Amino acid sequence: MNEHIDRPARGNLVTLTYLIYGLHIFSAITGITTSAAVVTAFLTGWPSIIAVILNYINRRSVRGTYLESHFSWQIRTFWFTLLWVVIAGMLFITVIGIPFAWLLIILVGIWVIYRMARGLLQLSSERPIDVDY
Repeated sequence: MNEHIDRPARGNLVTLTYLIYGLHIFSAITGITTSAAVVTAFLTGWPSIIAVILNYINRRSVRGTYLESHFSWQIRTFWFTLLWVVIAGMLFITVIGIPFAWLLIILVGIWVIYRMARGLLQLSSERPIDVDY
């Protein structure tokens, strides 16, 4: 762990990490409660875009702490979601692929919600999250 970060700064970084999870979750909830899908709201909603920018801006500050794993988790969730949406978009091009594209979007939406919930649970326990895909 990176011990050169003093307590107030570490507390602010924890708060920032919660805020970033909150922004991502807000975007996902918007997708559930509106006509947008979870995935499209997660990728195109301003809260998620702001969250991923905050991840990149503050990534150096959390290096060596358990929060680093959460930042990686959040960033990877965003970019893998984008990858799966691009794949779903390619499936939409073909008539045969449309049902698979819808299924993929639904599954990726569930995956996004799972990753945000799992990340929050680990953060609330002050533990790093195993960064997997």
